[in-house]
Amino acid sequence: MLRVAVVGSGPSGCYTAQSLVQLDSDVHVDVLDRLPCPYGLVRYGVAPDHEKIKSLQTNLRAVLEHDRVRFLGGIQVGPGGVTVARLRELYHAVVYCMGAATDRHLGIPGEDLPGSWSATQFVSWYSAHPDAVDAGFLRNARSAVVVGVGNVAVDVTRMLARGLAELTPTDMPQAALTTLADSRVTEIHMVGRRGPSQVRFTTKELRELGTLPETDVLVDPAELALDPGYTDPSALPAPQRRNVEVLRGWAQTPPTGAPRRIHLRFFLRPAELLAEQGHVCAARFERTAPDGHGGLTGTGRYEVIEGQLVLRSVGYRGVPLEGLPFDPVTATVPNLAGRVLREGVVTPGEYVAGWIKRGPTGVIGTNRPCAKETATSLLEDAPSLASKTVADDPLPALRGEGADPVGWTGWQSIERAEAALGASLGRGMVKLPDWPSLLEAARAGAL
Repeated sequence: MLRVAVVGSGPSGCYTAQSLVQLDSDVHVDVLDRLPCPYGLVRYGVAPDHEKIKSLQTNLRAVLEHDRVRFLGGIQVGPGGVTVARLRELYHAVVYCMGAATDRHLGIPGEDLPGSWSATQFVSWYSAHPDAVDAGFLRNARSAVVVGVGNVAVDVTRMLARGLAELTPTDMPQAALTTLADSRVTEIHMVGRRGPSQVRFTTKELRELGTLPETDVLVDPAELALDPGYTDPSALPAPQRRNVEVLRGWAQTPPTGAPRRIHLRFFLRPAELLAEQGHVCAARFERTAPDGHGGLTGTGRYEVIEGQLVLRSVGYRGVPLEGLPFDPVTATVPNLAGRVLREGVVTPGEYVAGWIKRGPTGVIGTNRPCAKETATSLLEDAPSLASKTVADDPLPALRGEGADPVGWTGWQSIERAEAALGASLGRGMVKLPDWPSLLEAARAGAL
Protein backbone atom coordinates (compact mmCIF):
# COMPACT_ATOMS: atom_id res chain seq x y z
CA MET A 1 0.00 0.00 0.00
CA LEU A 2 1.25 3.48 -0.91
CA ARG A 3 0.30 6.32 1.45
CA VAL A 4 0.23 9.75 -0.17
CA ALA A 5 -0.48 13.17 1.37
CA VAL A 6 -1.99 15.82 -0.90
CA VAL A 7 -1.67 19.31 0.58
CA GLY A 8 -4.61 21.41 -0.60
CA SER A 9 -8.22 20.41 -1.27
CA GLY A 10 -8.99 22.74 -4.16
CA PRO A 11 -9.43 21.48 -7.73
CA SER A 12 -5.75 20.62 -8.25
CA GLY A 13 -5.61 18.68 -4.97
CA CYS A 14 -8.85 16.81 -5.60
CA TYR A 15 -7.93 16.00 -9.19
CA THR A 16 -4.53 14.72 -8.03
CA ALA A 17 -6.19 12.46 -5.46
CA GLN A 18 -8.67 11.28 -8.08
CA SER A 19 -5.95 10.41 -10.58
CA LEU A 20 -3.93 8.54 -7.97
CA VAL A 21 -6.76 6.28 -6.79
CA GLN A 22 -8.04 5.73 -10.33
CA LEU A 23 -4.64 4.80 -11.73
CA ASP A 24 -3.54 2.55 -8.86
CA SER A 25 -5.81 0.51 -6.60
CA ASP A 26 -3.07 0.25 -3.97
CA VAL A 27 -2.88 3.99 -3.24
CA HIS A 28 -4.46 5.63 -0.19
CA VAL A 29 -4.59 9.43 -0.08
CA ASP A 30 -4.97 11.90 2.78
CA VAL A 31 -6.04 15.33 1.50
CA LEU A 32 -4.82 17.94 3.98
CA ASP A 33 -6.07 21.52 4.12
CA ARG A 34 -5.38 24.45 6.43
CA LEU A 35 -9.08 25.31 6.40
CA PRO A 36 -11.79 23.13 7.94
CA CYS A 37 -13.67 23.32 4.63
CA PRO A 38 -12.70 21.64 1.34
CA TYR A 39 -12.80 22.82 -2.30
CA GLY A 40 -10.36 25.77 -2.18
CA LEU A 41 -11.14 28.50 -4.70
CA VAL A 42 -14.32 26.74 -5.82
CA ARG A 43 -15.74 27.60 -2.38
CA TYR A 44 -13.83 30.80 -1.69
CA GLY A 45 -13.03 32.26 -5.12
CA VAL A 46 -15.92 31.53 -7.47
CA ALA A 47 -18.44 34.38 -7.43
CA PRO A 48 -21.53 33.64 -5.29
CA ASP A 49 -23.88 34.22 -8.24
CA HIS A 50 -22.09 31.63 -10.42
CA GLU A 51 -24.03 28.63 -9.22
CA LYS A 52 -23.15 26.49 -12.25
CA ILE A 53 -19.41 26.79 -11.60
CA LYS A 54 -19.89 26.34 -7.86
CA SER A 55 -21.71 23.08 -8.65
CA LEU A 56 -18.27 21.64 -9.40
CA GLN A 57 -18.20 21.01 -5.67
CA THR A 58 -20.38 17.97 -6.40
CA ASN A 59 -17.60 16.46 -8.52
CA LEU A 60 -14.93 17.30 -5.94
CA ARG A 61 -17.13 15.85 -3.20
CA ALA A 62 -17.21 12.51 -5.00
CA VAL A 63 -13.40 12.44 -4.92
CA LEU A 64 -13.19 13.23 -1.21
CA GLU A 65 -15.83 10.58 -0.42
CA HIS A 66 -13.86 7.85 -2.22
CA ASP A 67 -13.13 4.94 0.12
CA ARG A 68 -9.35 5.39 -0.35
CA VAL A 69 -9.38 9.17 0.09
CA ARG A 70 -9.60 10.92 3.47
CA PHE A 71 -10.16 14.63 4.04
CA LEU A 72 -8.24 16.15 6.96
CA GLY A 73 -9.05 19.82 7.37
CA GLY A 74 -7.64 22.28 9.87
CA ILE A 75 -4.05 21.11 9.39
CA GLN A 76 -1.40 23.79 8.96
CA VAL A 77 1.58 22.68 6.89
CA GLY A 78 4.75 24.71 7.41
CA PRO A 79 5.72 27.12 10.21
CA GLY A 80 3.46 26.73 13.24
CA GLY A 81 2.20 23.38 12.03
CA VAL A 82 3.40 20.12 10.51
CA THR A 83 6.72 20.71 8.77
CA VAL A 84 7.53 19.61 5.25
CA ALA A 85 10.23 17.32 6.63
CA ARG A 86 7.79 15.68 9.05
CA LEU A 87 5.24 15.06 6.30
CA ARG A 88 7.90 13.26 4.28
CA GLU A 89 8.52 10.98 7.27
CA LEU A 90 4.82 10.16 7.65
CA TYR A 91 3.96 9.41 4.01
CA HIS A 92 5.56 7.60 1.11
CA ALA A 93 4.98 10.73 -1.00
CA VAL A 94 3.63 14.27 -0.61
CA VAL A 95 2.00 16.35 -3.36
CA TYR A 96 1.78 20.10 -2.73
CA CYS A 97 -1.24 21.77 -4.33
CA MET A 98 -1.24 25.09 -2.46
CA GLY A 99 -2.20 27.30 -5.40
CA ALA A 100 -1.11 30.94 -5.59
CA ALA A 101 -1.96 32.45 -2.22
CA THR A 102 -1.28 36.13 -2.78
CA ASP A 103 -1.87 38.78 -5.42
CA ARG A 104 0.38 40.85 -7.63
CA HIS A 105 0.92 44.51 -6.89
CA LEU A 106 0.79 47.51 -9.20
CA GLY A 107 4.01 49.00 -7.88
CA ILE A 108 2.77 52.60 -8.03
CA PRO A 109 2.71 55.47 -5.50
CA GLY A 110 -0.36 55.45 -3.26
CA GLU A 111 -1.09 51.75 -3.70
CA ASP A 112 -1.17 51.22 0.06
CA LEU A 113 -3.62 54.05 0.79
CA PRO A 114 -6.74 53.23 2.81
CA GLY A 115 -9.45 52.32 0.32
CA SER A 116 -7.00 50.55 -2.01
CA TRP A 117 -7.29 46.77 -1.88
CA SER A 118 -6.55 43.69 -3.90
CA ALA A 119 -9.54 42.07 -5.57
CA THR A 120 -8.50 38.93 -3.66
CA GLN A 121 -9.24 40.63 -0.34
CA PHE A 122 -12.62 41.84 -1.59
CA VAL A 123 -13.53 38.39 -2.97
CA SER A 124 -12.47 36.70 0.28
CA TRP A 125 -14.76 39.04 2.23
CA TYR A 126 -17.91 38.45 0.20
CA SER A 127 -17.08 34.72 -0.11
CA ALA A 128 -16.84 34.30 3.70
CA HIS A 129 -13.22 33.18 3.83
CA PRO A 130 -12.47 32.83 7.56
CA ASP A 131 -9.25 34.87 7.24
CA ALA A 132 -11.10 37.81 5.65
CA VAL A 133 -12.00 40.94 7.58
CA ASP A 134 -14.77 43.45 7.06
CA ALA A 135 -12.47 46.30 6.13
CA GLY A 136 -15.23 48.78 5.36
CA PHE A 137 -14.61 48.39 1.63
CA LEU A 138 -17.65 50.40 0.59
CA ARG A 139 -17.68 52.99 3.37
CA ASN A 140 -18.36 56.44 1.86
CA ALA A 141 -17.66 55.10 -1.64
CA ARG A 142 -19.60 56.55 -4.56
CA SER A 143 -17.27 55.46 -7.35
CA ALA A 144 -15.06 52.37 -7.70
CA VAL A 145 -12.05 51.71 -9.92
CA VAL A 146 -11.21 48.09 -10.80
CA VAL A 147 -7.73 47.78 -12.31
CA GLY A 148 -7.58 44.73 -14.58
CA VAL A 149 -9.53 43.10 -17.37
CA GLY A 150 -9.67 39.42 -16.40
CA ASN A 151 -12.51 37.29 -15.08
CA VAL A 152 -11.85 38.24 -11.44
CA ALA A 153 -12.11 41.92 -12.41
CA VAL A 154 -15.45 41.17 -14.08
CA ASP A 155 -16.61 39.28 -10.98
CA VAL A 156 -15.91 42.11 -8.54
CA THR A 157 -17.40 44.65 -10.96
CA ARG A 158 -20.56 42.57 -11.17
CA MET A 159 -20.78 42.16 -7.40
CA LEU A 160 -20.52 45.95 -6.98
CA ALA A 161 -23.45 46.38 -9.35
CA ARG A 162 -25.71 43.65 -7.95
CA GLY A 163 -28.77 44.50 -5.86
CA LEU A 164 -30.44 42.83 -2.89
CA ALA A 165 -32.85 40.73 -4.97
CA GLU A 166 -29.99 39.21 -6.97
CA LEU A 167 -27.67 38.59 -4.02
CA THR A 168 -30.19 37.09 -1.58
CA PRO A 169 -30.41 33.67 -3.32
CA THR A 170 -26.62 33.22 -3.11
CA ASP A 171 -24.58 31.71 -0.26
CA MET A 172 -22.96 35.09 0.49
CA PRO A 173 -22.60 35.79 4.23
CA GLN A 174 -25.35 38.00 5.58
CA ALA A 175 -23.11 40.91 6.59
CA ALA A 176 -21.56 41.16 3.12
CA LEU A 177 -24.96 40.90 1.46
CA THR A 178 -26.35 43.73 3.59
CA THR A 179 -23.31 45.92 2.91
CA LEU A 180 -23.41 45.38 -0.86
CA ALA A 181 -27.17 45.87 -1.00
CA ASP A 182 -26.81 49.20 0.85
CA SER A 183 -23.89 50.35 -1.30
CA ARG A 184 -23.95 53.89 -2.70
CA VAL A 185 -21.52 53.04 -5.51
CA THR A 186 -23.10 54.10 -8.79
CA GLU A 187 -20.02 54.47 -11.01
CA ILE A 188 -17.75 51.47 -11.60
CA HIS A 189 -14.73 51.81 -13.87
CA MET A 190 -12.97 48.64 -15.07
CA VAL A 191 -9.66 49.70 -16.59
CA GLY A 192 -7.08 47.84 -18.67
CA ARG A 193 -3.72 48.94 -19.97
CA ARG A 194 -4.21 47.08 -23.26
CA GLY A 195 -6.90 47.15 -25.90
CA PRO A 196 -10.17 45.24 -26.30
CA SER A 197 -8.58 42.48 -28.40
CA GLN A 198 -6.14 41.61 -25.57
CA VAL A 199 -8.56 41.41 -22.63
CA ARG A 200 -8.34 38.29 -20.47
CA PHE A 201 -11.99 37.71 -19.55
CA THR A 202 -14.17 35.13 -21.26
CA THR A 203 -17.06 36.25 -23.45
CA LYS A 204 -19.60 34.58 -21.18
CA GLU A 205 -18.37 36.62 -18.20
CA LEU A 206 -18.29 39.79 -20.29
CA ARG A 207 -21.84 39.38 -21.56
CA GLU A 208 -23.14 39.02 -18.00
CA LEU A 209 -22.37 42.68 -17.37
CA GLY A 210 -24.95 43.59 -19.99
CA THR A 211 -27.68 41.62 -18.19
CA LEU A 212 -27.44 43.44 -14.85
CA PRO A 213 -30.69 45.20 -13.89
CA GLU A 214 -30.67 49.00 -13.66
CA THR A 215 -27.10 49.15 -15.01
CA ASP A 216 -25.71 50.69 -18.19
CA VAL A 217 -22.47 49.40 -19.68
CA LEU A 218 -20.60 52.25 -21.34
CA VAL A 219 -17.75 51.89 -23.86
CA ASP A 220 -16.06 54.73 -25.74
CA PRO A 221 -15.94 53.92 -29.50
CA ALA A 222 -12.92 56.22 -29.98
CA GLU A 223 -11.00 54.32 -27.29
CA LEU A 224 -11.85 50.97 -28.85
CA ALA A 225 -10.71 52.19 -32.26
CA LEU A 226 -7.15 52.64 -30.95
CA ASP A 227 -6.80 48.83 -31.16
CA PRO A 228 -6.02 47.53 -34.68
CA GLY A 229 -7.57 44.22 -33.67
CA TYR A 230 -10.84 45.99 -32.97
CA THR A 231 -10.82 47.84 -36.26
CA ASP A 232 -10.24 44.58 -38.17
CA PRO A 233 -11.00 41.56 -35.98
CA SER A 234 -10.88 39.02 -38.82
CA ALA A 235 -7.41 37.76 -37.84
CA LEU A 236 -8.21 37.41 -34.15
CA PRO A 237 -8.73 34.02 -32.48
CA ALA A 238 -12.42 33.23 -32.00
CA PRO A 239 -12.58 34.05 -28.23
CA GLN A 240 -11.06 37.52 -28.74
CA ARG A 241 -13.24 38.13 -31.78
CA ARG A 242 -16.36 37.37 -29.75
CA ASN A 243 -15.25 39.79 -27.03
CA VAL A 244 -14.71 42.51 -29.62
CA GLU A 245 -18.18 41.99 -31.05
CA VAL A 246 -19.78 42.28 -27.60
CA LEU A 247 -17.88 45.52 -26.96
CA ARG A 248 -18.82 46.83 -30.41
CA GLY A 249 -22.50 46.26 -29.62
CA TRP A 250 -22.26 48.23 -26.37
CA ALA A 251 -20.36 51.03 -28.08
CA GLN A 252 -23.23 51.41 -30.52
CA THR A 253 -25.97 51.32 -27.86
CA PRO A 254 -26.98 54.63 -26.25
CA PRO A 255 -27.20 54.67 -22.42
CA THR A 256 -30.64 54.31 -20.85
CA GLY A 257 -30.01 56.59 -17.89
CA ALA A 258 -29.90 53.64 -15.46
CA PRO A 259 -28.92 54.47 -11.86
CA ARG A 260 -25.68 52.46 -12.08
CA ARG A 261 -23.02 52.69 -14.77
CA ILE A 262 -20.14 50.36 -15.61
CA HIS A 263 -17.43 52.06 -17.67
CA LEU A 264 -15.09 49.74 -19.59
CA ARG A 265 -11.85 51.60 -20.26
CA PHE A 266 -8.82 50.59 -22.34
CA PHE A 267 -5.26 51.72 -23.07
CA LEU A 268 -4.83 53.24 -19.60
CA ARG A 269 -1.89 52.23 -17.41
CA PRO A 270 -2.09 52.96 -13.64
CA ALA A 271 0.49 55.56 -12.60
CA GLU A 272 -0.56 56.73 -9.13
CA LEU A 273 -3.35 56.59 -6.58
CA LEU A 274 -4.38 59.97 -5.21
CA ALA A 275 -5.51 60.78 -1.67
CA GLU A 276 -7.95 63.11 0.00
CA GLN A 277 -7.84 63.36 3.80
CA GLY A 278 -5.65 60.26 3.94
CA HIS A 279 -7.99 58.06 1.89
CA VAL A 280 -7.83 57.11 -1.76
CA CYS A 281 -10.00 59.41 -3.86
CA ALA A 282 -8.90 58.77 -7.44
CA ALA A 283 -6.51 56.88 -9.73
CA ARG A 284 -4.20 58.58 -12.22
CA PHE A 285 -3.61 56.69 -15.47
CA GLU A 286 -1.25 57.20 -18.38
CA ARG A 287 -2.70 56.76 -21.84
CA THR A 288 -0.94 53.92 -23.70
CA ALA A 289 -0.82 53.05 -27.39
CA PRO A 290 0.14 49.95 -29.40
CA ASP A 291 3.82 50.04 -30.38
CA GLY A 292 3.31 48.04 -33.57
CA HIS A 293 5.23 45.03 -32.21
CA GLY A 294 2.63 43.52 -29.91
CA GLY A 295 3.53 45.73 -26.96
CA LEU A 296 2.59 49.12 -25.56
CA THR A 297 4.19 52.50 -25.25
CA GLY A 298 3.35 55.39 -22.94
CA THR A 299 2.07 58.58 -24.54
CA GLY A 300 2.82 61.02 -21.72
CA ARG A 301 -0.87 61.95 -21.53
CA TYR A 302 -2.69 61.31 -18.26
CA GLU A 303 -6.27 60.97 -17.01
CA VAL A 304 -7.66 60.94 -13.49
CA ILE A 305 -10.61 58.68 -12.65
CA GLU A 306 -12.48 59.27 -9.39
CA GLY A 307 -12.78 56.35 -7.00
CA GLN A 308 -13.09 56.07 -3.23
CA LEU A 309 -12.59 52.31 -3.67
CA VAL A 310 -9.77 50.91 -5.82
CA LEU A 311 -9.46 47.17 -6.41
CA ARG A 312 -6.43 45.79 -8.21
CA SER A 313 -7.01 42.59 -10.16
CA VAL A 314 -3.76 42.00 -12.01
CA GLY A 315 -3.09 38.36 -11.23
CA TYR A 316 -2.14 35.94 -8.46
CA ARG A 317 1.28 34.92 -7.23
CA GLY A 318 2.56 31.82 -5.48
CA VAL A 319 4.29 32.10 -2.10
CA PRO A 320 7.15 29.98 -0.78
CA LEU A 321 6.56 27.20 1.73
CA GLU A 322 9.35 26.71 4.25
CA GLY A 323 11.14 23.48 3.42
CA LEU A 324 10.37 23.54 -0.32
CA PRO A 325 12.48 25.15 -3.05
CA PHE A 326 10.97 28.23 -4.69
CA ASP A 327 11.69 30.18 -7.85
CA PRO A 328 11.01 33.86 -7.05
CA VAL A 329 10.92 34.80 -10.74
CA THR A 330 8.11 32.41 -11.72
CA ALA A 331 6.72 32.16 -8.15
CA THR A 332 6.52 28.39 -8.54
CA VAL A 333 8.23 25.33 -7.08
CA PRO A 334 10.86 24.10 -9.58
CA ASN A 335 9.72 20.76 -10.94
CA LEU A 336 10.02 18.22 -13.73
CA ALA A 337 6.59 16.87 -14.74
CA GLY A 338 5.50 17.51 -11.15
CA ARG A 339 8.61 16.07 -9.45
CA VAL A 340 10.15 18.68 -7.12
CA LEU A 341 13.65 19.78 -8.14
CA ARG A 342 16.28 20.95 -5.68
CA GLU A 343 19.15 22.63 -7.51
CA GLY A 344 18.08 20.81 -10.65
CA VAL A 345 17.94 17.37 -9.04
CA VAL A 346 14.70 15.44 -8.46
CA THR A 347 13.78 15.09 -4.78
CA PRO A 348 12.33 11.61 -4.18
CA GLY A 349 8.80 11.62 -2.79
CA GLU A 350 8.00 15.33 -3.25
CA TYR A 351 5.64 16.57 -5.97
CA VAL A 352 3.59 19.61 -6.98
CA ALA A 353 0.42 20.20 -8.99
CA GLY A 354 -1.74 23.18 -9.87
CA TRP A 355 -0.72 26.83 -9.77
CA ILE A 356 2.30 26.27 -7.51
CA LYS A 357 3.57 23.92 -10.25
CA ARG A 358 2.80 25.88 -13.43
CA GLY A 359 1.84 29.40 -12.30
CA PRO A 360 -1.65 30.97 -12.06
CA THR A 361 -2.80 30.12 -15.57
CA GLY A 362 -5.80 28.43 -17.13
CA VAL A 363 -9.29 27.72 -15.83
CA ILE A 364 -10.47 25.20 -13.24
CA GLY A 365 -10.47 22.39 -15.82
CA THR A 366 -6.81 23.05 -16.65
CA ASN A 367 -5.94 21.51 -13.30
CA ARG A 368 -7.14 18.07 -14.39
CA PRO A 369 -4.41 17.23 -16.96
CA CYS A 370 -1.86 19.01 -14.77
CA ALA A 371 -2.82 16.79 -11.82
CA LYS A 372 -2.80 13.64 -13.97
CA GLU A 373 0.74 14.39 -15.15
CA THR A 374 1.93 14.70 -11.55
CA ALA A 375 0.06 11.57 -10.46
CA THR A 376 1.61 9.63 -13.34
CA SER A 377 5.09 10.77 -12.33
CA LEU A 378 4.44 9.72 -8.74
CA LEU A 379 3.17 6.28 -9.72
CA GLU A 380 6.17 5.76 -11.99
CA ASP A 381 8.29 6.31 -8.88
CA ALA A 382 6.07 4.10 -6.68
CA PRO A 383 8.35 1.01 -6.56
CA SER A 384 11.16 2.99 -4.95
CA LEU A 385 8.82 5.09 -2.79
CA ALA A 386 7.09 2.03 -1.34
CA SER A 387 10.38 0.73 0.03
CA LYS A 388 10.18 3.30 2.84
CA THR A 389 8.49 2.16 6.04
CA VAL A 390 5.67 4.41 7.26
CA ALA A 391 2.95 4.00 9.89
CA ASP A 392 -0.26 2.26 8.94
CA ASP A 393 -2.11 5.45 9.87
CA PRO A 394 -0.33 8.83 10.13
CA LEU A 395 -3.24 10.44 12.00
CA PRO A 396 -1.90 9.83 15.55
CA ALA A 397 1.47 11.28 14.51
CA LEU A 398 -0.24 14.33 13.00
CA ARG A 399 -2.05 14.86 16.28
CA GLY A 400 1.28 14.51 18.02
CA GLU A 401 2.50 17.47 15.97
CA GLY A 402 -0.33 19.58 17.41
CA ALA A 403 -2.84 19.12 14.58
CA ASP A 404 -6.54 18.87 15.43
CA PRO A 405 -7.99 17.54 12.18
CA VAL A 406 -11.51 18.22 10.95
CA GLY A 407 -12.62 15.09 9.15
CA TRP A 408 -15.35 14.58 6.59
CA THR A 409 -18.05 14.25 9.25
CA GLY A 410 -16.87 17.60 10.67
CA TRP A 411 -17.27 19.19 7.26
CA GLN A 412 -20.75 17.67 6.96
CA SER A 413 -21.60 19.27 10.31
CA ILE A 414 -20.50 22.64 8.90
CA GLU A 415 -22.76 22.09 5.90
CA ARG A 416 -25.72 21.39 8.17
CA ALA A 417 -25.00 24.50 10.22
CA GLU A 418 -24.85 26.63 7.07
CA ALA A 419 -28.15 25.21 5.86
CA ALA A 420 -29.72 25.98 9.24
CA LEU A 421 -28.33 29.52 9.21
CA GLY A 422 -29.78 30.12 5.75
CA ALA A 423 -33.18 28.79 6.80
CA SER A 424 -33.22 31.11 9.83
CA LEU A 425 -32.63 34.07 7.49
CA GLY A 426 -35.21 32.99 4.93
CA ARG A 427 -32.47 32.21 2.43
CA GLY A 428 -30.80 29.11 1.01
CA MET A 429 -27.49 27.89 2.40
CA VAL A 430 -25.49 30.79 3.90
CA LYS A 431 -21.77 30.45 4.65
CA LEU A 432 -20.38 30.71 8.15
CA PRO A 433 -17.94 33.62 7.90
CA ASP A 434 -15.32 33.10 10.63
CA TRP A 435 -13.07 30.57 12.32
CA PRO A 436 -14.98 30.30 15.64
CA SER A 437 -18.33 29.53 13.98
CA LEU A 438 -16.76 27.03 11.55
CA LEU A 439 -14.86 25.16 14.25
CA GLU A 440 -17.83 25.15 16.60
CA ALA A 441 -19.98 23.66 13.85
CA ALA A 442 -17.31 21.07 13.04
CA ARG A 443 -17.00 19.80 16.61
CA ALA A 444 -20.09 17.61 16.30
CA GLY A 445 -18.27 15.64 13.61
CA ALA A 446 -14.76 15.71 15.07
CA LEU A 447 -12.44 12.79 14.30
